[in-house]
Amino acid sequence: MKTKADIAVIGLAVMGQNLILNMSDHGFTVVVYNRTISKVNEFLQSAASGKDTIIGASSIQEMIHTLKSPRKIMLMIKAGKAVDDFIDQLIPLLSSGDLIIDGGNSHFTDTIRRTRYLEERGLNFIGTGISGGEEGARNGPSIMPGGSVRAWPLVEHIFRAIAAKTKDNIPCCDWVGSDGAGHYVKMVHNGIEYGDMQLISEAYQILRDGLKLNASDIGDVFAEWNQGDLKSYLIEIAAHVLKFKDSDGNPLIDKILDSAGQKGTGRWTSESALELGVPVTLITEAVYARSLSALVQTRRDAAEILGDGITAFSGNQFDFTRQIREALLASKIVSYAQGFMLMRSAAKQYSWDLDLGGIALMWREGCIIRSAFLDQIKEAFDKAPALDNLLLDDYFCRIVNSCIASWRNVVAQAALMGIAVPALSSALSFYDGYRNRRGSANMIQALRDYFGAHTFERIDRPLGEFFHANWTGYGGDVASGSYSA
Repeated sequence: MKTKADIAVIGLAVMGQNLILNMSDHGFTVVVYNRTISKVNEFLQSAASGKDTIIGASSIQEMIHTLKSPRKIMLMIKAGKAVDDFIDQLIPLLSSGDLIIDGGNSHFTDTIRRTRYLEERGLNFIGTGISGGEEGARNGPSIMPGGSVRAWPLVEHIFRAIAAKTKDNIPCCDWVGSDGAGHYVKMVHNGIEYGDMQLISEAYQILRDGLKLNASDIGDVFAEWNQGDLKSYLIEIAAHVLKFKDSDGNPLIDKILDSAGQKGTGRWTSESALELGVPVTLITEAVYARSLSALVQTRRDAAEILGDGITAFSGNQFDFTRQIREALLASKIVSYAQGFMLMRSAAKQYSWDLDLGGIALMWREGCIIRSAFLDQIKEAFDKAPALDNLLLDDYFCRIVNSCIASWRNVVAQAALMGIAVPALSSALSFYDGYRNRRGSANMIQALRDYFGAHTFERIDRPLGEFFHANWTGYGGDVASGSYSA
């Protein structure tokens, strides 16, 4: 009798191939299919050669007949219409209780819709975030599944086997929540990733243009930073990037165009934050920074008119380098704090029971934003599950307070030198705004009430009572009604 497969994977791009090999290494039999059939044969004859636990299928029908029941089919294809098209192809061929898994970077609202669509037809759906790039997919990624709750037992043993493991051998994979929860958490992960990379790039530019260090020396700085509180995957690979030489022996980083691409997940994070009214300022600035970087010719033209001179730093370089490290660390904490604020708000909005400490654990290994202090994030939420903000935790409060003088000086010096640091400065502004007992929004409310009779609350009256002032003497007492925007 022909061997029956434990799971099917559709899509043989880099991530799909590496996940298949990972599953095979852990003893699971995988049937693979790709719309371009020649890629199936190429895969079987190259990377999957000699692996009898990987079976090729020349059609969707053959793939489905090769699967054990209940069938489990994982889509590793481009997000968007292609996912819906494959789902509609699969539905007539499946039986009640079968499962479709979307392992791509789909928008969480699509996952909510698809979960409902398939459950109405007696089928199960999981939308799972997968982080770690091709290396993670091959050797152990961070996996963030959500969707049909009854579907989790069908794949839990597979996902937890192939996931990255912490130093305590705990899989970086657990059930996140219903419908779109998994893809939402992955979206926020990617948003934090945007913020982290922008912060690193700003620190790099200060060292390059302000302190006039060469790429190799900056690589040494990042390598040193990676030994302490800043230890993380992105800091580690930044050091490698800075040390890498082109074929002519010169640093490759110096030849790369300063225009950053994006696939949308950072923007989705900012859009969700705006919809929920959560001030995820650092990630949003990181998205805008990429948009500005893409205006290559416009920036070159502007430099001709406005000038692009940067004033070199004239103080103690050793001390200032330490201050840059501390500013980067404090800003990185703000980035994570804002991301977890957003997930807490989304959990309330979409009725998800998100385990924020568990999410920190899932990001501890395998994923792009893995860093040393994720253990402390998990501890913070384990200790206080209702914690509003990581900045209020003793550990993170102590670190930020120890960095604040350096943080302020770096942002100020960057402004004086003419170096744009939107992420470092927005993180500092958020910190100052968050801890400000009395801010300036009373002026905004007064102006709104003056020109639009939008009303305001008073500090000498209970919250929830709204007032309108007759600012001009002829407007009367008519108000437009109160609302939050």
